Amino acid sequence: MARGAQAEDAALHLLRRHGLTLIARNARYPGGELDLVMLDGSVLVIVEVRARRQSRYGNAVQSITARKQSHIVTATRWFLAKHPEHAQRSVRFDVVAFEGSADPQWIKNAFDGSGA
Repeated sequence: MARGAQAEDAALHLLRRHGLTLIARNARYPGGELDLVMLDGSVLVIVEVRARRQSRYGNAVQSITARKQSHIVTATRWFLAKHPEHAQRSVRFDVVAFEGSADPQWIKNAFDGSGA
């Protein structure tokens, strides 16, 4: 299994242990892909999963550039348009980052997705 898929599986397990419910995984839309779409109570949580073996070119969190954030927000808008049952929910953008063999880092509200 590829490192990315393993990281997503581990992130999903972590988030489920904390009570989040999976709605969609690897949802592809024009402009981007949503790794995990989950519910935390009534809040729609868009989760970007990042894994880095080494931080030579920046760590996992730093790899989520403004451009990547924009792609995630665009994909989220598409998701909400395709799933109107979630359109009135508050949306939160989280990151689950894996650095080498360290424990995953879950960052709630990792970035502001204004307008999503």
